[in-house]
Amino acid sequence: MVPEINYWAVLLATASSMVVGAIWYARGVMGRRWARLAKVDLDNPGNPSMPLITTVIVSFLTSWVLAGATSIAWHFYQGSYFVAALATAVALWAGFTAARFITHDAFEGRPTNLTVLNIAHELITVVVMAVIIGIWPPVLA
Repeated sequence: MVPEINYWAVLLATASSMVVGAIWYARGVMGRRWARLAKVDLDNPGNPSMPLITTVIVSFLTSWVLAGATSIAWHFYQGSYFVAALATAVALWAGFTAARFITHDAFEGRPTNLTVLNIAHELITVVVMAVIIGIWPPVLA
């Protein structure tokens, strides 16, 4: 079975991650704190082209996987497609994203506050993606 995916929702969810990141990492929101903890110089950021291109590609992949996993979960559990999207996003975030961040950051000796800041950003990102995917499901058979 190939999961049904609404690619318009995936594209919008991809764009949403850019919006969430722009807000989250703004200097007046979490940007200064993140830069201090991550030891990033906000006044000399260098060329952001490659990180932005990478972010778009990875965000598309995340949105696409979330849409596919949501479709599979919805078919398995039935019920609300929207709830399936949210539950799938939180489960994938906890089991993969947060777990991997925590593991890597522990071994790399990163500050716990930085880990919490980054995984919170990732949770908000995937929840926003899930809301978009959940309210705009594919045509389901």
